[in-house]
Amino acid sequence: MGNLKLQTVGKHLRGTLTMPGDKSISHRAVMLGSIASGDTHIKNLLDSQDVNSTITAMSNLGVTFDRDGDDLIVHGKSLDMLIEPTQMLNMENSGTSARLLMGLLAKQPFTLTFRGDSSLSKRPFGRVIKPLMAMGVSFVTKNDRLPITKLATKHLKGITYELPVASAQVKSAIILAALQADSTTTIIEPIATRDHTERMLASFGVQLERDNNRIIVAPQTKLTATNIQVPGDISSAAYWLVAALLVPDSELTLQQVGINPTRTGIINILSRMGASFDLDKAKTTSEPMANIRVQSQELHGTTVTATDVPTMIDEMPLVVLAATQAQGDTLITGASELHVKESDRIATVTTQLNKLGAHIEAKEDGFYVHGGTPLHVTEPTTVDSCGDHRVGMMLTIAALITEGDVSLARADAVNISYPQFFEDLNEVLS
Repeated sequence: MGNLKLQTVGKHLRGTLTMPGDKSISHRAVMLGSIASGDTHIKNLLDSQDVNSTITAMSNLGVTFDRDGDDLIVHGKSLDMLIEPTQMLNMENSGTSARLLMGLLAKQPFTLTFRGDSSLSKRPFGRVIKPLMAMGVSFVTKNDRLPITKLATKHLKGITYELPVASAQVKSAIILAALQADSTTTIIEPIATRDHTERMLASFGVQLERDNNRIIVAPQTKLTATNIQVPGDISSAAYWLVAALLVPDSELTLQQVGINPTRTGIINILSRMGASFDLDKAKTTSEPMANIRVQSQELHGTTVTATDVPTMIDEMPLVVLAATQAQGDTLITGASELHVKESDRIATVTTQLNKLGAHIEAKEDGFYVHGGTPLHVTEPTTVDSCGDHRVGMMLTIAALITEGDVSLARADAVNISYPQFFEDLNEVLS
């Protein structure tokens, strides 16, 4: 896809959207269904490049899949029945696939090589490799980056491991490996992170013990197939929450959005900035969901700290955008993890939004955003997703409130997590 001309000021957002399935939960549903006894039926699975990377990897290990209408049926195999793949496992752009599969496949008695695209190959994997090596896994890697080869493993030992930084992906990789260990593993979290792995394991019949900030994992590899309803992705909903707040005379309803409390940081931060939302909660068994109604409102600046970051790390570009339009300034700290996402999001977000007239100062671990800054360009301007899906969608929302002609380079990056994003935008523009 070449440069895509974006809609700028002059229209409103009105209507109802059903969000695509949550990416984090979709990955976990495929992985756990793949090692469960029986057939797991998954509804509302996200159909995206990232999730397809997980499905392809598990197919290469001998797991089979079928479609039943919109459902994905996973014909599970036990961990000791997976087969040695005839090729490297290609994670493409999916860090979640790579990190979680390194844990899930840690005890496989054959060599596995994980590879990725040029973007993922620049991202560090040391945080996952270190605890898995402590459990007995051997890796061959250069600078802790892909491609990474896991050597054949016969035994895993339980460990006590304190996460150096809050990371749900690292925590999940350790949990998945710990299920296969010879003894109990204890994981200590500095700050609570998203708990989708723990919740989904419970759906497959595996209960973990939590003691304050400690997660205690006893060995257990017998999972029972189940039915999974994947809620709408709050990270996808976040684009519309911010868009409806910022674009004048807008009102949107977002259906069946996951509101897991470890993921609702975007709602909490926007509420601190003065926004209000109507939530119609649904009764669910595992992951909480709600229909969310939002309309245009005035915002004010706030302060975001390291405690806030784990519950909204993926939505941070949108918080920065919202802060440019809020009255007063916003300081964001404790977000150094943004340096190692699909792009260096601190540098990318700052550079691209400043092209549109924003006044943002990049900090080592976040941003200083001068609020109340009307976005405008004096001549046709191209902003660049830099191959980062979340940056590309944020910039599309930014264009809705920018005076002047704006185009987006590398717009196809949105396919990584939200392939129908532009279709949904056209549906609610009025």
